Amino acid sequence: MRHRVKGRKLGRTAAHREATLRLLATSLLQHKKIKTTVSKAKELRSYVEPLITKAKVDSVANRRHISRFIKDKEIVKELFSEIVEKIGDRPGGYTRVIKLGQRRGDAAEMAIIELVDYSDVAEDKPKKTKKKAEVKVEEPEIQDAEVIEETTDETPADETEVAVEEETAEEESAPAEVETAEEEPAEAAAAEEETAAETAAPEVEAVEEEAESTEEASAETEEKASEDEASKEDNSEEEKK
Repeated sequence: MRHRVKGRKLGRTAAHREATLRLLATSLLQHKKIKTTVSKAKELRSYVEPLITKAKVDSVANRRHISRFIKDKEIVKELFSEIVEKIGDRPGGYTRVIKLGQRRGDAAEMAIIELVDYSDVAEDKPKKTKKKAEVKVEEPEIQDAEVIEETTDETPADETEVAVEEETAEEESAPAEVETAEEEPAEAAAAEEETAAETAAPEVEAVEEEAESTEEASAETEEKASEDEASKEDNSEEEKK
């Protein structure tokens, strides 16, 4: 049973627990407001308030006593000069614990512990806000469209007559050009046919010679075959006799 057992172990050894409370007290006196778990905040309250009470009497003994727990000399000077003056005649209750709810992850109960007389100072601190990067969008410049005015050229009567005569001359020359263009392909085709006939003549002669030689060879073979048949018939008649 935990009857008359003072303090919280905080899941730490004695040396580790002492170091944790020492650092929490230093941070509280420096920043005047810190965020931690409820159990650490309550344990810190019973740790730091006796030190503040001791600092109300500025003496060498008290400074040495507090320096055993607060290792930062600048914080000790601030405690004896500024914090004690701010507290004044307050008889204890120098800190306040404000519960915040459960922490995401391990669901630990969170709290804020702050010095009562410095609550306004802690709230007046400017909050750090992340500045969003401003993206500058360059708008395309709109150029005015160029206006083209229509112009009407007034030509005199003499110029119009000259233009009409030029058009008629071009129309008359166009059929002659078409006829010459038609005659040129016909002449080219006739020349190609003559060259093709000249090149094909030796081939035709060679083919005819081959045909004649094959006919002669076939005639000779037929004569030999007829002679052989006749000789066979004569031999058969002689044998019968």
